[in-house]
Formats: sequence, C-alpha cells, structure tokens
Amino acid sequence: MDGTNALGEFLRARRGQVRPQDVGLPGSGLRRVPGLRREEVAMLAGISSDYYLRLEQGRDRNPSAQVLGAIARVLGLDADATSYLLGLARDRPRETRQGARTGPAGHRERVPDGLLRLIEGWPRNPAYIQNRYTDCLAANALATALTPNYRPGVNLLRAVLLDPAERALRRDWDDLTEEGVAALRAYAGPESDDPRLRDLVGDLSVRSDRFRTLWARHEVRPRRGRISRLSHPQVGDLDLHSEKLTADGTGGLTLVVFHAEPGSRSAELLDILGSLAAPRPAAAPEPAEEPWRGKGCAGGGGRR
Repeated sequence: MDGTNALGEFLRARRGQVRPQDVGLPGSGLRRVPGLRREEVAMLAGISSDYYLRLEQGRDRNPSAQVLGAIARVLGLDADATSYLLGLARDRPRETRQGARTGPAGHRERVPDGLLRLIEGWPRNPAYIQNRYTDCLAANALATALTPNYRPGVNLLRAVLLDPAERALRRDWDDLTEEGVAALRAYAGPESDDPRLRDLVGDLSVRSDRFRTLWARHEVRPRRGRISRLSHPQVGDLDLHSEKLTADGTGGLTLVVFHAEPGSRSAELLDILGSLAAPRPAAAPEPAEEPWRGKGCAGGGGRR
C-alpha cells in the first residue's frame, strides 16, 4: 500500500491469473511462473516486450488508454477492472491524492438525520449505513439482531474476517470475503496513500491469511447487491437480498438494506427475529395496597 508502483503490481497479479489456453496459447511445457509471461502479454497486446516490462517495473507511468485497453483485453478484465486499471495510470500530483478522501485529521462521517429516521422506520427490514472503509456508522434494531457487529464503531470487513461468530453466521463466508476484499480494492484505486485505508490493509494483512491471499489477487469489484445466506443462532437459515445504495451528498456513505422474498420461509423467520428483537413493554406497576385492607379490617372483626 505504499503506492510506489500500483500499476505494475496490478499487471503482475492479473497476468498471473490468466492461463495460456485462455488466450489461445499452448499450456503445456515448463513454466517458471503461473499465468502468462510478460512477452506473451506484450505479443497479444501488440506492444513491445521492453515497453511492457517498463510498465510493470514502473518506469513508464503514463501509457495511453489504447495500450491499456489492449492489455485489459489480453488479461480478460471486465469493465470495472479496466476502469480501475485506467485510474492507476492517471498522473495526479501526490498532494491531490493525499487526504482526498480522508478529510481532516480525526474527521468522522456524519449520518444525516433523515437517513437515520429512514432506517429506524423500517421494522421489517434490517438496514445499516457504512463508509468506504466498511465502518458501520448506524444500524437499526433488526440489523443488530442479525449480528451484533452491525452497530456503530465496528469495521465490518475486519469483523467478517476475524470474528469466529461471523464465520459461523455466514454460510457464504468464502464468497462474502472475496467480494468484500475486491470492493475494498475497487475503492482504493489510485488512493493507495490514504492513511486510513493503509492502516486497515496493514492490520488485516497481519491478522488474516484470507485477506492477504485475496488482496494479492488484485481483483476489483465495486459493492453491489447480493443474496446473503445466513445461519442465525435464534431462527435458523435465512436467505436475504441485500441492496447497496449510495447516499447522495454524504461523501460516499452506503445504505445497505436487507429484504426477503415475500411469502418465503426467510420472510417468516425475519418476522420472528423482529418480534424477538422488539423492545418489551414495561410491566404495569403493582397496585398500591388500599387502607381498608390493613390489619383488623377483614370480616369486620376489628374492635368497635
């Protein structure tokens, strides 16, 4: 995450994931590296081997969009990954990049009151709000009932990767972690000198083998809706659609809301979870003892 040669790192990682047979080359024979060789990428992209080597080594940081487009086709990059590649090659002053998304020191994103009222008004839809770093900034009661990690102050990617309870909850843990790391990479783009991002990547690289493996693959996938497959300790298996909506005017906050197919077993279980999570009404106070029920009053047996 030092940002010294992000373009070269990306190219090396992605060509290592392309099999020769994927691009019409013979796949047999001894190969010292996985994937394509540099000269194979250069040949298929119609550029010289020396020029491609300079790109990977960071000695040429301003390739044309045409050259990058040709390389993207050879590497089989989709539209998101191609856009990411083009972003890595843009020449921008370091001072423009530094802090472009972090704000002043100690800055904390503020969730607009309207968004808070919106998610709190959804008693049947778990919902939370996160920032680009996957920090949870707000959540409604039903979201917290799904997992206690949906609460302000928790970094959700860190929780999913490191909390054993999250791994037990997520029947799709492998897919979820893959998508989560690819989404973080998509956010990072050329902002590899963002201090908050660098700290998060450094921490997870030390603490999670899974994160290190996925981060090294340089896969790019912006956050999108998905089906979350959960095994909840209270109500059992749930299949919930999760929609991710960018909140305009918030500096990149994302609203995530879950919903079940109408009439499905998951919808029924979500209602049950909602009833379990609903606050219980306060018990009515015991009526005060009335004076006439005191000693010596029963049956008229008191002295006259």
